Amino acid sequence: MKYLLLVCLASLVACTQTQEEKKTDKPNIVFIFSDDHAYQAIGAYGNKIAKTPNLDQLASEGMLFTNSFVTNSICGPSRATLLTGKYSHMNGYKRNDRTLFDTEQTLFSKVLQQNGYQTAWIGKMHLNSLPVGFDYWNILPGQGQYYNPDFISQPNDTTRYHGYVSDLITQFSTEWLEKRDTSKPFFLIVGHKATHRTWLPALEDLGAYDDVEFPLPDNFYDAYQDREAARQQDMSVEKTMRLKQDLKIHPDYEKDGVYNRFDPEQKKVFKDYYDKVAQDFEAKKLTGKALVEWKLQRYLKDYYATANGLDRNIGKLLDYLDKSGLAKNTVVIYASDQGFYLGEHGWFDKRFIYEESMRTPLMVRYPGIVEAGKKQDDLVLNIDWAPTVLDIAGAPIPADIQGQSFLPLLKGTPSTQVPWRKAAYYHYYEFPQPHHVYPHFGIRTDRYKLAYFYDGPDAWELFDLQKDPHEMSNLYGKPGTESITEDLKGQLKKLMEAYKDEEALKILAAAKK
Repeated sequence: MKYLLLVCLASLVACTQTQEEKKTDKPNIVFIFSDDHAYQAIGAYGNKIAKTPNLDQLASEGMLFTNSFVTNSICGPSRATLLTGKYSHMNGYKRNDRTLFDTEQTLFSKVLQQNGYQTAWIGKMHLNSLPVGFDYWNILPGQGQYYNPDFISQPNDTTRYHGYVSDLITQFSTEWLEKRDTSKPFFLIVGHKATHRTWLPALEDLGAYDDVEFPLPDNFYDAYQDREAARQQDMSVEKTMRLKQDLKIHPDYEKDGVYNRFDPEQKKVFKDYYDKVAQDFEAKKLTGKALVEWKLQRYLKDYYATANGLDRNIGKLLDYLDKSGLAKNTVVIYASDQGFYLGEHGWFDKRFIYEESMRTPLMVRYPGIVEAGKKQDDLVLNIDWAPTVLDIAGAPIPADIQGQSFLPLLKGTPSTQVPWRKAAYYHYYEFPQPHHVYPHFGIRTDRYKLAYFYDGPDAWELFDLQKDPHEMSNLYGKPGTESITEDLKGQLKKLMEAYKDEEALKILAAAKK
């Protein structure tokens, strides 16, 4: 009897230990989420100028996604999609406006909590709502500021901190990791403000690219032939980019809220640098194309210098994970909320279905699961982020999530065995402010892209990405494209139906043929 009792007790202890091991063996997950960071501005994506050693290392240690796309290329809606795994028309957050994000709906952060994860969001959130589904949060109000920014923490306290925003976000992230409940696996979103307009580099990065002459994009002087929506936009380097606010040519350091946060030492260093930029600009007396190209160069120098601080802080966080021993059981995901134009089509900003804004960087390091240095060419969307995180965590994926976990792709399973999507659906809404980009929807396959712009131009665009990767030649209506156009329209309608975009279906039914 005593022997039997001892056996039972031993079995109970072993069972308890196994359950504890299973709980603690769940991988930790860090999701680093930047703002407006263009994939083409990262060394791992082929850029030879950008100084992104830490992102390049992350990509070399994990998987680099070459065809990662967003479903609505704009900041707030992309964050809403991250949290919900749903398209904008389903999660209710279509535009960057004063809409309050509905935190009562299914959020993957809540599911993680329910499945034993400790959760935190630190940095930029930008959804007009406070975080829900997070045990800890410390977020920027709205867009936030680069220098001496305010942060909102529980329960709803706003505190101003001295320093540069990227540094502070990393500091707060590592402090939370130090103080977390170590009996639970954790999920942490690190929401960076960089590289959002207006671009204010850290003091140590001022002038980091002053000796660089950036190559002019091949389509910088795009005439927008047969693309009326592109012609009517208001996001060009030539006409929209502002000398004073964007490029810091004699900004108002006393009245402008961006600069009156500076302490005297910060202001002196910053002002001394940009005063020299202004003096050089005035001495040149530029006009015409020379002026436009100077604006592009100045924009890119500031953009890339701001990205330097972002990459450096990603490196600090990765170093912390290494030194703390967390790296071996922590999945690190890096993505941006969308892509960005770095002079392509003569633009900055995002919004359009064209490649530079629809495509976003995505890399995943998953020790023991993802083979280092792998590239993944299948089409993934930001609706897939939430279900993938849940899948990694061993948590159930709610039925209303519209995305699909790409964990099988991370594990090396061919997409032919999953199976995986062959086309990506996109729908953008915000119009007319601030950049006069007409609302549109469309479909992208591995070779073609078909888009319809409504509420103004009412025009179709068709591109053969294989022959025309810069999307300059609209083939819609051209002889010989009838079959592919009909096929793409059929696929587009099926995706609208599958994703329950009723508004788009009505517009499609009434669209010009």
